[in-house]
Amino acid sequence: MASRFSGALQLTDLDDFITPSQECIKPVKIEKSKAKTGAKIKIGDDGYFDISSGREQKLQKVEITLADCLACSGCITSAESVLVTRQSQEELLRVFSERKYTDNKEVTKDVSLIVISLSPQPVLSLAARYKLTPEDATRKLAGYFKSLGADLVLDMTVAEDLSLLEAQQEFLQRYQDQQADPGAKHLPMLASSCPGWVCYAEKTHGTFILPYISSTKSPQQIMGSLVKQFLSKQREVTPGEVYHVTFMPCYDKKLEASREDFYSDVLNCHDVDCVITAIELEQMLDSNSKSLSDVEGIELDWPWSEREGPTSVRRHIGSGSGGYADQVFLHAAHQLFGETDVPLTYRSLRNPDFREVTLEKDGKEVLRFAIANGFRNIQNLVQKLKRGKSPYHYVEVMACPSGCLNGGAQIRPVTGESGRDLVLQLETLYSQLPLATPSDNKLLRRLYAEWLDGRDSDKAKAVLHTSYHAVEKSDIALNIKW
Repeated sequence: MASRFSGALQLTDLDDFITPSQECIKPVKIEKSKAKTGAKIKIGDDGYFDISSGREQKLQKVEITLADCLACSGCITSAESVLVTRQSQEELLRVFSERKYTDNKEVTKDVSLIVISLSPQPVLSLAARYKLTPEDATRKLAGYFKSLGADLVLDMTVAEDLSLLEAQQEFLQRYQDQQADPGAKHLPMLASSCPGWVCYAEKTHGTFILPYISSTKSPQQIMGSLVKQFLSKQREVTPGEVYHVTFMPCYDKKLEASREDFYSDVLNCHDVDCVITAIELEQMLDSNSKSLSDVEGIELDWPWSEREGPTSVRRHIGSGSGGYADQVFLHAAHQLFGETDVPLTYRSLRNPDFREVTLEKDGKEVLRFAIANGFRNIQNLVQKLKRGKSPYHYVEVMACPSGCLNGGAQIRPVTGESGRDLVLQLETLYSQLPLATPSDNKLLRRLYAEWLDGRDSDKAKAVLHTSYHAVEKSDIALNIKW
């Protein structure tokens, strides 16, 4: 099952299935009245034993919160402490509550447009939690956010499609560059859509690993650019007047949204203002004694004017993390080697969370891709790279075991249900979603032409790609033993 904390907060112990006793525990102060100065005490798992008096004292265990982690800054830099105030359900509800209207319905506050963008994984988490179909869960989420005051509730498939197309093109360029300069760090190309993995790479392996990581933005951040730049222009409001919320499967997406790289000095705003997770949405419902099943459902909005939009979130072929390995593999097989209808037959190495697929042509292996989920497998991958023994051209890397369907902020299993059983249920739900094919998305052609000035333009590179930055080890304490 997913741990309570994000991947970025689990780096000390690389056991992917962390038990509560292994997670961070907030230090508890022992009062002087309970332990005299100079007295010898023995600290145990559940308290301390005063050797001089022969008395045992139990201490209350306190679960650590995101605020505690940020205050410690062992894993998260002090600059990211903005999460405490900006990235919370309380902040979202505050924005909704402070938004007021005049008699003619004109907005009198700074926020003129509230947009909610739904990713598929947390939608499926809530569908499983409330025994709904994915379609019903999507409609009820749209209805719930609209009841709070949202103006638009959108499916994120357009951003996912853009991210996949850009990753495909980036891989082809890297492959060709590697052929021309075998000594450079072009391959393997490592997926960049998981911020827990990116945070780990920046803060532990720095300049060594970063050249391998794909520059393509995650769907969340591409959706942020689309909403703040393209949609705001359509709606005739400034980007700063748009409050953009994404609904995501893990806490690390809050870190990603708060990166300085995703703040525009020109537009004076972030691409994503607030990230809400499945667990937080469940808490919001519970605090009002509501069930998502009881919410009146409405259709998703479709503001792009191309056609009527989908009634539910959609999936892509491949993993429940977005299908990056499959999509890039099939595209590369076709573009580089003229192979179509290539079978995608993965084989597991060591465990089901490390899988690889290969393509042979004329009896020679020409492509080898892998999926590496969880920090155990990520560590193995990094060590292979450092020893110069990585055989891969591309790796889909996700911090959470089983990928994004098992994200750190997905809803927990109910009593009597195992985490692995829940993941299997979510994988089944994901396979039932309508299939999206990026190359067939007509809206993307319009966006490339009207918004991005063409597929290979400088603007497209600036909007759809990003960069990463090594963090000095002296600034963090990733090896702290709690």
